[in-house]
Amino acid sequence: MNLFSRYKYFTGLLLGLMIFQSSYADDDNYKLIVDLKGQWKFSIGNREAWIRNDYDDRSWDEIKVPKNWEEQGFHGYNGYAFYRKKVTISKDFRGHLYFLKLGYIDDVDEVYFNGELIGSTGSFPPKYESAYEASRKYYIPENLVTYDEPNIIAVKVYDNHSKGGIVSGQIGLYASRAPMPIDIHLSGFWSFNTGDDLTFKEPDYNDGDWNEILVPSNWENQGYRDYDGFAWYRKTFRNTNAMRDEKMVVLLGKIDDIDEVYLNGEFIGSTGNFNNTDRKSSGSDFYDALRGYIIPKNILRRGRNVISVRVYDFRGVGGIYEGPVGIITQEKYIKYWHKLSSEK
Repeated sequence: MNLFSRYKYFTGLLLGLMIFQSSYADDDNYKLIVDLKGQWKFSIGNREAWIRNDYDDRSWDEIKVPKNWEEQGFHGYNGYAFYRKKVTISKDFRGHLYFLKLGYIDDVDEVYFNGELIGSTGSFPPKYESAYEASRKYYIPENLVTYDEPNIIAVKVYDNHSKGGIVSGQIGLYASRAPMPIDIHLSGFWSFNTGDDLTFKEPDYNDGDWNEILVPSNWENQGYRDYDGFAWYRKTFRNTNAMRDEKMVVLLGKIDDIDEVYLNGEFIGSTGNFNNTDRKSSGSDFYDALRGYIIPKNILRRGRNVISVRVYDFRGVGGIYEGPVGIITQEKYIKYWHKLSSEK
């Protein structure tokens, strides 16, 4: 089999696997490993130190989650408050994907895992926007997890009026049923800009004045509520010498609605069609598809690399909203999905 034939073979195989993955990308592929319903540490107010792992919260009150704080001794209180909870994750789950479910929060929240922001919904004052009707689901980058030792979840909440706090819904920490052996983790903060300019794909483009948002998480929850249209993401990362000759795949989870992906300025893949005449109808088919793109030979560099993602959203939420997000060897990628299918 010549090089071109091999490339067509693996492209077809990976595209088939990407379509196949959709049936495994929902919550059925995750299991509850820590039930977080019950008593949490709680304090009204807002202090930066309260997100830290080493903060001593032993003097705080305890209240039940999920349940509004008005019914637990804080009747009539509107404003800021914090919840804190210790969780221990077994080393047996090393390499798995994680997400945190916090049900419905009235009105706005930011969530920290071991002192690092992993998600937010709504907008705090002075640009207040309530999100009390949104179900919270936040991905936890594995590099933040400490195994067989306490991890700290800290939830900052702002309530504008009426009931406040973590009020209802499913509350727990979930892990994937099989580990995804990602080699380069790309979850976390990415540079982000609305609008469209193809120079944004260039590795030397200066994105210093762009905002930063969390990936994976839709942009509506991060200050871009009701925004539809073009936007770009950029992420700089380093590749080790050990992987410079490996065949690799970029994982970008789920994107709403369509995307084009560039590595070091070179096109590596897309889902949907950016043609103005059929962009909308194309995007309607792909918001729920997992993205996995082969990196052509000699594009992934030793040392510094830049990945750029062009996105078009035509309604509802937008952006890179669900993981996994990272780079994995082609061999591990194929083995992972074959193993998962054989266990079903």
